[in-house]
Order: sequence, then C-alpha cells, then structure tokens
Amino acid sequence: MVSIETADEALVREVLDKCETEKVRFVNLQFTDILGVVKSVTIPVQQFEGSIRHGTWFDGSSIEGFARIAESDMYLKPDLSTFAIIPWEIGDDSTTARVICWVFSPNGEPFPGDPRYVLKRAIDEAASLGYGYFTGPELEFFLFTPDQEGRIAPLPHDRASYFDLSTDLAYNVRKEMVNSLHAIGIEVEASHHEVAVGQHEIDFRYLQALRSADQAVKFKFTLKAVAQKHGLHATFMPKPIFGINGSGMHTHQSFSYLESGKNAFADPSDEYGLSTVAKHFIAGQLAHARGMSAILAPTVNSYKRLVPGYEAPVYISWARVNRSALIRVPKTITNRPEATRAELRCPDPSCNPYLAFAVMLAAGLDGIKKQMPLAEPVEENLYHFDESELQRRSISTLPATLGEALEELKKDEVIQAALGEHVYERFIEAKRLEWDDFRRYVSQWELDRYLEVY
Repeated sequence: MVSIETADEALVREVLDKCETEKVRFVNLQFTDILGVVKSVTIPVQQFEGSIRHGTWFDGSSIEGFARIAESDMYLKPDLSTFAIIPWEIGDDSTTARVICWVFSPNGEPFPGDPRYVLKRAIDEAASLGYGYFTGPELEFFLFTPDQEGRIAPLPHDRASYFDLSTDLAYNVRKEMVNSLHAIGIEVEASHHEVAVGQHEIDFRYLQALRSADQAVKFKFTLKAVAQKHGLHATFMPKPIFGINGSGMHTHQSFSYLESGKNAFADPSDEYGLSTVAKHFIAGQLAHARGMSAILAPTVNSYKRLVPGYEAPVYISWARVNRSALIRVPKTITNRPEATRAELRCPDPSCNPYLAFAVMLAAGLDGIKKQMPLAEPVEENLYHFDESELQRRSISTLPATLGEALEELKKDEVIQAALGEHVYERFIEAKRLEWDDFRRYVSQWELDRYLEVY
C-alpha cells in the first residue's frame, strides 16, 4: 500500500538538515491539476517544517478540475521522498527546492480530485490482489527555436534523424538535461535523437508506478527549464509538425508479486514468455483501449498523431515485433524473466501520467479479475490491411478524434470508476469545452482549401 501519512521523524530531520546545509531559501510545493499541468505554491524555507507537520492551505477553485468557489479550501502535505534541490535555481539568496505534495480536503481526507491520489487508489487495489505495478514511460519531445518575433514556432533547429550523433546545439543541451535530471533525482538510462528532425528522447529507470509518474512530471518540468536556459523551447505536444512523426509516451508495464518480488508477467515455458496473469492483463487493456483513449491521448492534437504511417498505433491488437500493434511484448530473454513486460504504445506526453497509469492499471486488473482471454498476436504490418481484412480478424481501431474518445469514455464504467466521480466529471467537462471550441474554429487549412473554390 502507498502511504500518504506524515513522514517519520528521521526523514523530516534529514530533509530539514539538508535545507540548512545547502542554504535553501525557498521550497516549491508542487502538484498537478487534472490535465497534468504542474502547479506550485512557493514558501520560505522557515515555513517548511510547519507545512510538513500541518500542511499548507491554498485556494483549490483556481486549479483546473479541482473545486468550485464554494468548496475551494484545501491543503498540501509534502511527500518528503520526492524532495530535491532544483539545480538551476541555486544561488546565494535564492536556492530553491521542490517537493511533490498530496492534496487534502479541509476535513483531513485525501482530495478525490488529486490525480496522484487517483493513481494511489489503483495501486492499492492491485496490492490487495498481491501485485505491485511497475511502469517505464518513454517521453519523446521536440526542441524548437523561437522565431524572430520571439514566438514559439515549429522550426526545428537540427536536421538529424533516429539515433544520429548530431553535432548541433541539441547534442550538448541533451547532456545538460541528463545532468539536471540526475541532480533532481531521476536516473537516466539513455538519451538519443528520435526519428523526426528536432525530436529527442531521454529514457529513465523503470520504477513502481507512483514513483514513475512522479518522475515523468519532474522530467517535463526539468527539460522545459533547461531548454529555456539555452533559448530553446521543449514541447511535449503530440504532433507539432504536419507530415512527420509525432511524440509518443510508450509505456512499459509489468507486475511483481508483492510477497516474492518476482515478475508476475513472466513464464519462460510459455510460447511468448507470458504468464496467465500477463495475458489477462493485456486482454483487459485491449478491451478498454477505446474507453481509456481520452485519458492517454487527451488533446485535439493527440489524434493528429494517431494516424497510419507515422509509427503511431491505431489498431487494437498485440504483437511481439510488430510496432504497428497497440501493445507490443518485447522479446523475452530466458535467463532474465524479470525483464518481461508489455509496452502500451498509444499514450502521448500531453497526458497526465498519474491518470494515465491509473486507467491503464484498472483496465489490466479488469482483465485479470474477469480472466479475459487473449487473442492471437498479429505480427503483420497492420497499416497494409484493408477494411475487409480488419473486419475478418475482428481488429478495431482507436477513436479518430477527441470527441469520439470522450464518447467512448462515457461508455466505459471501469475507466470511470478508476478516475472516480470527481475527476471523471471535471475531465469530461474540460475536454468537452476543448472539443467544442475546436469544432467551431475555422483553420487556415479550410480557408486555403475552400475559400476560393466555393
């Protein structure tokens, strides 16, 4: 079970001593709104111990999806296991640390609209069945340069491609990003240039899902700060440029048995190296793929990425080596069963990782509880299938638009329950407004296409 109680006294003293030793002057109390945007309340370090012991009050009505004006009061309690000094904010009188917080209602109960708490509930359900949930998200991003007016424009500053050893500014910026990530507590495993010009990926260590989601939030926050320092803009927008690959957040997943610590997805005697638990888990995610799409790909722009031809998954199927499938099971190594995992390829980095992991876990657990059978893998390139072949094999597709994804979410009670009534209702409300606004907007493409013709 994940604890949200006040940290033990030894950890409190350790963190406060570090603040004194490192001459910390301010502490950013951070959390996310339901859309995954990082929010922060900054306090002088002298107030930090009081915040640890009693919380820091703030107005929740100002936060997207949190509370109405009449129910606005809530408070933050720091999770000291996430404490770190911000490496680019170290100075004589301005050294600043940050810590991720739990959000509480005035009655002292965890706030049901806190995305981190939503994930905690899902993790606790898995724990009650004897499983620990581990994730490893791979966040792709673009580095852009501002135009002459200082506006952010889709003008990639390099011309490299997948795994190229580029000699431009990005090569050194990526190294500084890695150093900053290490300094803030993220263990980086690799960094490289991605397929599209201006596109990059930095991978960090596979972790228990709550810590992994924390790292994903810190990751985006850190990369944007380092890029800005170099006059660049790091964007996690799913499809910023027409005609080239978009950015995904492929997420590797596995279960461990809480008693033994062994990988619950591994079965070396199976043809695919997968245990029965893993097969039911994958079947559950396939069954709920359309219902959880609005959470995993939550913007209008997300569905410009989820189209055939750009390595993004569209078809709801699984495979071993086929990267056009929604879920891929990387080849297992006989003497390394702990590496057995399932990679979900449809999430993108605009999602809230707490909510994304929560619904992914809920979908997999539903497959386990209902013992859903797993269909045979589809190893052919699905982009080459015509409509009749897809129908013959009963292969459906992800929603084509945010509007369609919201309608699918409204039908999926398992995903709604994972979010909880508060988050579900606020999320639908916010995203319906976004979709309606988009539908009313007249784009330049429409003007170019129709204005003179009609």
